[in-house]
Amino acid sequence: MKLARCTDGGDAFWALVDPDADTAQPIAGGVSDWGPDVTRGGGQDALTFKGPVRALSSLRLLAPCENTSKVVIAGANYSKHLVEFGVAAPTQPIAFLKAYGALIGAADPIRYPPLTEQLDYECELVVVIGDAAIDLDDPLACVLGYTAGNDVSARDLQRSGPPGIGMDLYAAKSQDKATPVGPWIVTRDEFAPGNPALRLSTTVNGEVRQDGTTADMTWDVPELIRFVHQRVSFGVGDLLFTGTPEGVAQASGRYLNPGDLVEVSLEGVGVLRNQIASRAG
Repeated sequence: MKLARCTDGGDAFWALVDPDADTAQPIAGGVSDWGPDVTRGGGQDALTFKGPVRALSSLRLLAPCENTSKVVIAGANYSKHLVEFGVAAPTQPIAFLKAYGALIGAADPIRYPPLTEQLDYECELVVVIGDAAIDLDDPLACVLGYTAGNDVSARDLQRSGPPGIGMDLYAAKSQDKATPVGPWIVTRDEFAPGNPALRLSTTVNGEVRQDGTTADMTWDVPELIRFVHQRVSFGVGDLLFTGTPEGVAQASGRYLNPGDLVEVSLEGVGVLRNQIASRAG
């Protein structure tokens, strides 16, 4: 199933969507109401529908999470990406939080933050947690599904932390309205069992900048869930970004500019298509 969070200009709502048929069937309640049952295998029978079927093309797609959700970022999770940064591979996963206010939908403009001159892109597989009962022996059992993310980063701000303190990841990764997520959640049962092995890519104005596979992650989805949950517990609807492959702008110096069209594609999920807005004042 594909589950999207939508708006027609009024209140946000969840819907079961079919892009090929251009339909969106509104779902009653939020992800905390039906997420656990869907995650445990309830399928469409776990959903209660509310109101008439809508035309998907008439709706704006929002980031597929709610403002109660935690957004966790796992970094340094592809070895060739670490080579771009000139750093040694860490001995354990690295994770931090992103502000909810950074998230935007699959076709929304990316705000160009006023304090950066080095805006970068990062295509990522994003895990959506559907069940707060995390089994550390079977972490994938808590996964509602997967979506795509573009972890847009202000690289100069990332490096601006005081000597001896480290990177300023909050400033780099939590800029308002700069992180596209979506277009929808594709439920876990639509994928092969085990850790997803999916192609993911980024193009800028049609030029391929990143082209990788989630099979190359250093720590797979179960390992990341286990690592994070033992430190900060996951809840229903939380998002987990899983890292990006090589090809980011920090390596080439070809950073994003106002007017650029950035497209992130994730196999089996869909495409984020976002234009960089004018510099914020």
